[in-house]
Amino acid sequence: MSLATKLAQERRARLAAERLLEMKQAELSAANRKLGLHAMALTKRIGETQAEVETVRGENEKVKSDLTEANAKIEVAERRLWHSMQTIQDGFAFFDDQSHLIGANAAYLSLFDGLDEVSPGISYARILEILTNEGLIDIGVESPTDWQARMLARWAQPQPDSVVIKLWNGEYFKMIDQRGNGGDVVSLGLNITATVRHETELQAARERAEAANRAKSAFLANMSHEIRTPMNGIVGMTELMAETPLDEEQRLYLNTIRNSGEALLVIINDVLDYSKIEADKLILHPEQFDFERCILEVAMLMQPSVRDKGLSLLVDYDLFLPTLFVGDPGRVRQVLTNLVGNAVKFTTEGHVLIRVTGVPNADSNTCDIHVAIEDTGIGIEEDKIGHIFGEFNQVEDEKNRAFEGTGLGLAITKRLITLMGGSVWVESETGQGSCFGFRISLPTAEGPQPSPPDLAGRLRHVVVVEDLAVNRAILSKQLGRLGSKVTVCASGGEALAAVDESVDLLLCDHDLPDMDGLELATTLKDRGWGDLPVVVMSANPGVIHANPARHLIEGVLQKPIPRAELYSRLTTLGQLPATPEVESSAPKASSEPHGERKMRVLAAEDNRTNQLILQKMVKTLNIELQFAANGLEAVDQHQEFDPDLIFMDISMPKMDGKQATAEIRRREIDTKRHVPIVALTAHAMAGDDQGILSAGLDHYLTKPLQKRKIHQMILDHQPEEVLPVIAEDAQAG
Repeated sequence: MSLATKLAQERRARLAAERLLEMKQAELSAANRKLGLHAMALTKRIGETQAEVETVRGENEKVKSDLTEANAKIEVAERRLWHSMQTIQDGFAFFDDQSHLIGANAAYLSLFDGLDEVSPGISYARILEILTNEGLIDIGVESPTDWQARMLARWAQPQPDSVVIKLWNGEYFKMIDQRGNGGDVVSLGLNITATVRHETELQAARERAEAANRAKSAFLANMSHEIRTPMNGIVGMTELMAETPLDEEQRLYLNTIRNSGEALLVIINDVLDYSKIEADKLILHPEQFDFERCILEVAMLMQPSVRDKGLSLLVDYDLFLPTLFVGDPGRVRQVLTNLVGNAVKFTTEGHVLIRVTGVPNADSNTCDIHVAIEDTGIGIEEDKIGHIFGEFNQVEDEKNRAFEGTGLGLAITKRLITLMGGSVWVESETGQGSCFGFRISLPTAEGPQPSPPDLAGRLRHVVVVEDLAVNRAILSKQLGRLGSKVTVCASGGEALAAVDESVDLLLCDHDLPDMDGLELATTLKDRGWGDLPVVVMSANPGVIHANPARHLIEGVLQKPIPRAELYSRLTTLGQLPATPEVESSAPKASSEPHGERKMRVLAAEDNRTNQLILQKMVKTLNIELQFAANGLEAVDQHQEFDPDLIFMDISMPKMDGKQATAEIRRREIDTKRHVPIVALTAHAMAGDDQGILSAGLDHYLTKPLQKRKIHQMILDHQPEEVLPVIAEDAQAG
């Protein structure tokens, strides 16, 4: 091989080595660059990781700090809570789900003072044993075993009921136990000793108050009896003496005694009623009754006072309002008597008007009744109206001092209306009169109600002659709603000018300014209107019957006019007899044949004065009367005398009226004969009638005795087989 060749080869080898070296160096540089980049990335990641670690380390420190602070706060809260529980007087304890004590405050542990066993870890069952074994609790007559079993059964409930326990020292604790979700129990013992003692004091006070109320009721009932017994002698004797010949001065004295006695009875009744209302002992006794009849009865009761004062008492009962309702007629009548009597008492001239309207409720079968009593009396000052229904309240001024009273009538009225679910009100103007009213809702009675007739075809034109404008308005409204054309006149002269061929009826008041009703009828006949029917209205029909011109009129209507009588008179007009009589409340003589014996009446009464009064009251009756001085005599004479009617006093020695009645009723089981027994008693408290009637008596009359009621009771129970109690001529008179 030549040198050149060798040189060429070496040169080529060197060049190849250089190129390989350059290539390796390039690779090494690339590797170094890559390693550098990786190192830089790794360094960056390390830095980030270190930052994260520092952040986490800082957060951990903060968490540690927060936990430390929170633990400190928890410790403070627990310490405060525990201190709070230690300061309260009520016992507080914790039990775990195994019913072992976890902890308790000092009040809870103080009950077990000196017993180291009662500490955390003791079971609830062992605590119950310690309470009974150490005599720390008063379990009464219950045995310790039974008491522990009862308390453990209560503890086992998911939510134990609260229980009251009594400790040995007389203190009372109410145990309230609350079970948590994990089974732990929080037990709280509330010291209710003061509450129990207060309730005991209240119960004792209530019992004393009830005893005092019973004593008051007994006192009032006894006083009612004791006062009414001598009052029966006073009022009864004055009523009998009034039937004897007396001169004018003697009759004045006698009427003064009688009026004073009746006024005293009103006061007694007011006080008794109010005491019953105050004690919530007054009970309503609903029954079916005629509301319009109640009003008319009250109006008739007031007629003597109305006539004496020269007043007019009017009733305006809505023609289309039902009259039959269900309620307590006695209390309704009492309310009406109070309000109407008040109006009459404080009215010296003019009139008193009872206006009744209402709205039936078809859905509930009830009727909302609105009653207003208007008067033309002295009135009430505006600033005193708000107190008029208060107890013992009366308007104190010079005009009012002339009127006596208890001041309880309106208070009782308000209480009664409230008891019926209604309301009462008053409107008044001094010197112009007052209007007292009340609203009540009453169920309508079952069955048909009175319906007004249609007079359009019978009485097409009616002339009403009445000097009182209020009554003219009432009659005009009523007749107009019945279908008649109405012409109103204020005097007889106006009526004479108004009469023509179209008039079918002349309805006139008897007391007219220029002439009376019979004089008007006489004048009409003299002028050729003798065929025109004339009906006269009067508050005192007896005056008209005694007038020789009585035959000139078709009839007499007593004021205030009952709606049923008005209907009857108008519908039968033209068919009446020439001299019709006003319907009398006295019983008609029986047309049945009578026997030859007298009616036998037995009166059980221990008071000799009352015996004398009763004997004098029935002296005009054709009866055989016997007296029994006590209940034992009444029972014996019932068997021997065989009476048709018994008047039975309730308060008698040896055997009272109730006991005597019970014995008579027992004996009647064998005889199968029921003798009517009427209670005559001075007991007049509300509710006494129920107690007396429940003893077997049939009727109830309070003293002082009234001759009219005694006669009516005898007439109502007169057997058919006896001689007439009242002679035929006496009944006709």
